[in-house]
Amino acid sequence: MTRADFLTDPALARIWDALPHARVVGGAVRDALAGRPVADLDLATPDPPNAVTQTLKRAGLKVVPTGLSHGTVTAVVDGRGFEVTTLRRDIETDGRHATVAFTTDWREDASRRDFTINAMSMTRDGAVFDYFDGTTDLAAGRIRFVGDAATRIAEDYLRILRFFRFFARFGRMPPDPDTLTALRTGIPGLATLSIERVWHEIRLILAAPDPANAVELMNQLGIWQAAVPEAAAVTRLAGLPTDPVLRLAAMLTGDALGLATRLKLSNEDRDRLLRLLATPHTTGSDADLRRLLADHHKTDLIDRTWLDASPDARQRLSAMTRPVFPLIGRDVVAQGIPAGPAVGALLRTVRQWWMDGGCTANRTACLAELARLANVTKMEGKR
Repeated sequence: MTRADFLTDPALARIWDALPHARVVGGAVRDALAGRPVADLDLATPDPPNAVTQTLKRAGLKVVPTGLSHGTVTAVVDGRGFEVTTLRRDIETDGRHATVAFTTDWREDASRRDFTINAMSMTRDGAVFDYFDGTTDLAAGRIRFVGDAATRIAEDYLRILRFFRFFARFGRMPPDPDTLTALRTGIPGLATLSIERVWHEIRLILAAPDPANAVELMNQLGIWQAAVPEAAAVTRLAGLPTDPVLRLAAMLTGDALGLATRLKLSNEDRDRLLRLLATPHTTGSDADLRRLLADHHKTDLIDRTWLDASPDARQRLSAMTRPVFPLIGRDVVAQGIPAGPAVGALLRTVRQWWMDGGCTANRTACLAELARLANVTKMEGKR
């Protein structure tokens, strides 16, 4: 969704009809001005939460009280959720959480946001309110804290990682010396954050189209080592696809299961990380690759080619169909071998013969080899 799209969005129009003084804020404005697709649409309003709730309900909209203590409700329109937050000012911060009070001052609300490029707001007619020169910073590729960097970081240490999330996507200019000092000085504060918040930001950094410069700068400052000490091979990012788990696997220098457990990865991400590292190297001939395909998922092997820096193997694997061994247990029984351990043993032997030949023998050839082995087995049984 572009700027033009969301300014004419019928669902958003229903909210604006009810709350004409509301503005779209934060990332939606930033992405629209950058010419990038707009995902989530968040709004702010000077109206207090109770008034917002009542007004939206009178307009026939469903309202969910998703964060009343922070002034946020979610308006649901045609199955889509739009967060609407009352303007706020900070009363107290502790490096993780903030106690807020409501205000009607748009600049005061913008001043509590993290970066200038995230502190802009836009009205229904497309007018942009930019109190801290975020449009200039966005055009220049400059990631700059609103106000004093050290103060903003001390309010919430997660802003250290958020800085690099946005640097990875929008940054083209190196940070100024004061910002670098503030980022480095704030490193001990990362230990006060929940690990779920840390992994959320690390994942978003690794999901950037090209996070190499951001991760390298984090590494130079000692931030990457503090957050992900088990994945220190920052040079392994070059040329990898936009896949945070794959990129994490490529950078891994420590215990994968320990990392997954510490970061509280989802079961899906944990299992994929462990499979990536357990999958054999994808090198060798087509026969070697067919053998691997017979025992491993094709997607895992293709992922592994990225870790092995093997584009040729990736291309060959992509064109291959997974070979399937054409015999089953009843084929052995049909050769006169009684049900029991000998059936499995013969089947494994023929399958190994099939594997040794590059997984190309068809059912007829495999049956012939099975018959030969079955005859040997029966003859040995008569001795």
